Amino acid sequence: MNFYQDLGFLVFGSRLKRLGNTFINDVNRIYKNHKIQFDASWFPVFYILSQKDEVSIKEISNSLKVSHSAISQLASSLQQKGLIKSVTSKTDARHKNIMLTAKGRKLLEKIKPVWSALEKAMNELAEASGSSSKKILKALTGIETSLEEKGFFERIETHL
Repeated sequence: MNFYQDLGFLVFGSRLKRLGNTFINDVNRIYKNHKIQFDASWFPVFYILSQKDEVSIKEISNSLKVSHSAISQLASSLQQKGLIKSVTSKTDARHKNIMLTAKGRKLLEKIKPVWSALEKAMNELAEASGSSSKKILKALTGIETSLEEKGFFERIETHL
């Protein structure tokens, strides 16, 4: 008996969490193995800052659909490490934005090859796993969209 496969949707969240943890742990091992002081949890902020010179905490939290306080805490941690800095918004002097420091930009250049390798490895994994694996991103998007329309809690409650 394969516990996870046999129980289907009953353990769907557990399977996603287990897969996510596997990916995150292995990516962090890659950074460590290549002596890059970076944590996979920093990826969303670094990626956004790789696309925009400066951005507000609110903009990041809205993009990631994560609480403002979670992004603020992460930004504080990255600022303490000297990887980002807070600057006055160019469009509104009342607001603060964050941007990469020189140290952060240097780290970004070290991690970009890892991101490229990660994307290639994920494509390879999807290719090796069969045609249904290629559809997983579209399926996840569908689930996320449906959950925005009606949350999982409400869906469960209707069956109790």
